[in-house]
Parts: sequence; structure tokens; C-alpha cells
Amino acid sequence: MDLQGKRLPTVFYGLPGIFVMSLEFIKMSSARAPQIKSYVTGALLAAVFGASLILASGATASTTGFRQAVAEMAWEDDSVATFYRETGYEPLWTANTEEARSRRQALLQALEEASRHGLPDMSLRAADLIEQMRAARSTRDLGAVEVALSRALVEYATDLQTGLVNNPASLDDGIVRVKRKVDATDFLRGIETNRPYAFLQGLVPSSPQYRALLREKLRLEALLAAGGWGTSVPITKMEPGDSGSTVVALRNRLVEMRYLDPTATRSYDLNLEDAVRRFQAAHGLEVDGIAGEGTLKELNRPVTDRIKSVVVAMERERWLTPDRGARHVLVNQTDFTAKIIDKGEVTFVTRSVIGRNSHDRRSPEFSDEMEHMVINPSWYVPRSIVTKEYLPKLKNNPNAHSYIEITDNRGRVVSRDSVDFTQFTARSFPFAMRQPPSRSNALGLVKFMFPNKYNIYLHDTPQKSLFGREVRAFSHGCIRLQDPFDFAYALLAVQTDNPKDYFHRILNSGKETKVDLQTKVPVHIIYRTAFVSEDGRTEFRRDVYGRDAKIWEALERAGVALPGVQG
Repeated sequence: MDLQGKRLPTVFYGLPGIFVMSLEFIKMSSARAPQIKSYVTGALLAAVFGASLILASGATASTTGFRQAVAEMAWEDDSVATFYRETGYEPLWTANTEEARSRRQALLQALEEASRHGLPDMSLRAADLIEQMRAARSTRDLGAVEVALSRALVEYATDLQTGLVNNPASLDDGIVRVKRKVDATDFLRGIETNRPYAFLQGLVPSSPQYRALLREKLRLEALLAAGGWGTSVPITKMEPGDSGSTVVALRNRLVEMRYLDPTATRSYDLNLEDAVRRFQAAHGLEVDGIAGEGTLKELNRPVTDRIKSVVVAMERERWLTPDRGARHVLVNQTDFTAKIIDKGEVTFVTRSVIGRNSHDRRSPEFSDEMEHMVINPSWYVPRSIVTKEYLPKLKNNPNAHSYIEITDNRGRVVSRDSVDFTQFTARSFPFAMRQPPSRSNALGLVKFMFPNKYNIYLHDTPQKSLFGREVRAFSHGCIRLQDPFDFAYALLAVQTDNPKDYFHRILNSGKETKVDLQTKVPVHIIYRTAFVSEDGRTEFRRDVYGRDAKIWEALERAGVALPGVQG
């Protein structure tokens, strides 16, 4: 057998040598080149592991000593301890049976491939398990190996299913998503009762978005290994009709990034302009065909930046429940869009405005269920806005914002002339404020409610000009929709034959009216700077709130690394 053209010495052959050979492969794969890592296959690791059980001097599983060792070593891990109590401390991994050997082989291969999923490299963990097993010489040693393998499975499966970050809100208080809970004991039960390879493959998140991101990650890593996208482009504005060396650099970059077919042109022609437009559309930029500063900055981002975005998106995908709902609303904050998804297909999309990038206005990320809409809504001004924005103005001018009613705790309108606003502080102000239904209402003419403790909902707005902006972060936190009427028609279409007429009949009444949705619709407010679009192209967006940078730092602390910079 050869390794980089070198013949392995004969000492490596035979059962004793296979341990040395495998461990050398793993060390080299982690310390040197990724391609060497391919030599360390699951089959080789399984052969090593199987052989070592035979070599253990008189140590056998299923003995009283073995059970005692497993019980003692598993007690600190509730899920592992529970599983072994249920099974009477019978061996799952260390029995000398075909089933146990198959489990070992499948697990070790999965650990070897963990980094493919944006998890920490676990190949050294596999090497440690092999070394631990190789050195087993007693029943107690085998018990330790048994528990170590179970813990490795639980750790790998939990990270793959629900993500590495235990508490996303600890990284950013706007990530208020509650991760789903899993019973780690089920992972051990699952590999015991199912075909090991099929079971471990089934742990991989099944959403089409995750699978597409995984393919993109592998593609970008191969591109990085091959040198990336080449020379960056000078930050000099270019537009149709220009020519010269900077245009050539732009051309070359777009060819490398697969937005332009290979060409020898030196001028900013129609083909180059179309390629720039495609790039802009795929990166959330203004699609004008002009290579300005913003476009060139995104164009010059290295492959490593894009890999980080994809890995973070995969982590975020693991946080979401697998069942998003046959029909659901998806709001991607960084994309500034709201979509209705029906059975995996986008059936409606509109532009959105999200919260301004300041501490108390950034839109949070969470999931809930839309229950109703309100046509001709009143705007009940949030307490924070009343005290921080309106009260200081009322102190200077009691008639400030005169279109908004001031109400007491019973909802009765209070005359502004009867109140001395200067006597109140933000804490002592006893009144509420409400804007009655109108076309100038801050919520527009319809709002869509999924009651939540963050007081976030989707709504219309009279400020239509904001939807023409490239970066649309202007609200107090709620999500504004460019086409709220069409959004309402789409939601109502499943419960009325003529949703448009039904909606406008209520709208024209001018009365504030609650309309229940006969079937609640899940709403997922997400934040993805990398995602795969409906046409299969990976798109990227800017990290408007800086949240992805925090997540990547957390992943790095957990051991995730880019190819070639493994720790």
C-alpha cells in the first residue's frame, strides 16, 4: 500500500500493525492535507476496532464485571445511563457479533465525516476510541470503551440534529428561537434496533434547504482548495461602455464565479452587464447592471467568507423544527422578503421592511402561528415608543402627534388640554396612546397577528417608498409588507371563494374588524445570509444585524474550522 508515493514498511501489515497504520493515517489527515484523510475510511476503522476486541486478553462483555463497569462509568450521563438500565447493561458495541461490528463501523465512519456537516472534526475522537480499544486488557477496560462509544454517538447525533449552540439567545438577545428538545436515549435505542448506516444517515436533517447547503459547502471547499475565485477586482466604478484592465478583472471574476461564460472581451458589453445583474440579484443588491462600490465589495468577498455563511446557515437550519407546516409563512430578515410556502413551493412573495439596526428595534427571530388578521386596525402604540419618543414631545407641545388619541386605563379618550405632561416621567406616565383606523395609520389598512410576547406582527404601512431601498431596516421591529392586500387574499383563499371581494367589503366599511384564519398558519421569522433559491442557485446576503458573525465565533469556539485550518 502506498501513501503519497511511499511504500509502507511491512511492519504495518498484520493485526498489530493495522493499529499503527490507522493511527498514523488519522494523525496525518488532521495535521497535513485533507486528501490524506480519505485514506481513513470507515471500513478500515471498523476492521481495527473489530480486531482489537479479539486481542483483549480474556476480557469479555456481558459479564457481571462488565455490567458493573458500564453502570459506574455511565452514571454521569443521564441518557446513556438510562439506556443501559433499560437493557440490563448488555453491550451495544463491544460484543463479538456481526451486529456490534456493524455499529462500530457505522459510528466511526460517521465521526470521520462529521466535519462535512459543519461540525467539529471528530477524526481524532475516532482515533482516541481506537487507541482506547486497542489498549483494553480487562473487563473494566471494555466497559469504559462501551460507554465511550455511546457518548460519542450521543454527542454526534445531538449536534447534528439540533445544532452545536445550546442557547442561541446567549449569543444575541434577538435570537429568541427555542431549540427543540431531543431524547438522546433514542439515539442509542435507534442504532440498536435499526440498520446502523441507515439510522445514522437518517439523523442528517432532511429539509431540502439543509441538503442543498451541504452540497454548496462541499463545492465551495473544493473551490477553496483549488485557489478560490482568483484576483480581486479594483474598487473602481464600472458601467456599460467602459473597457480596460479593470473591466478584464471584473470579467475574470464573474467567469470564475460562474455568472459569465468564458469570453475574451475587454469591454463592458451586454453579456457582462447581464452577468453583473445576475450577481446583484443573487446577493440582494440593487439590480442596475453597474459595478459600483457596493457590488464590488460583495464581489471581492473571499470563498472563506461564503463558506462561513453556509456553515452558519446549516447550524441555523438545525435549530428549526423539521415540520415547518404544509403551508407556512417564511420571513427572511436579511433578504427583506416574506413568502408563503405551500407544500415546499413558493406561492407568494413580497418585499418587507424589518427593524432598524439599533438595540431596541432589531426584529427578533422566532416561530409562531398566525391566527387572524385585523382589517382597518387601530395602532396601539407600544409603551416603549410612548415613553421614549412621544412623551418628551408632549412635554414641549401637548398637541404633538395630534392624530394619536391619548386614552386612560379604561380606553376612554383623554383631552390633551386637561393634562400637564411635564409632571410625568417615563415610569409614572399613566396613559396609553392609540391611532384610530385610517389610511395614514402606522399599520396601514391591515395587520396579520400571531400573538407573541415580543409584540411582533406583519402589517401594511403608508410609507411605501421604503420598499424601493436596497437595505430595508427601518421599523420599530415589526415586519412591514409591500403587498399586504395580496398577502391577505392568499391567506383567505383557502376559506372563501372570492377572497378579494370578501377583503374589500370589510375594508370599505371602515370598521376595525378581526378576521380569524380557519386554519392557523405557522410563521417562521428567520435570518439567513446564505440560502438556496427556488432555482437551485445559492444566494448570499449581508449580515445586517451582525448575528451571523457571533454564531460563527461560537462555532469556532466549539471546534468548527475552515478546511486547511483545523485545530
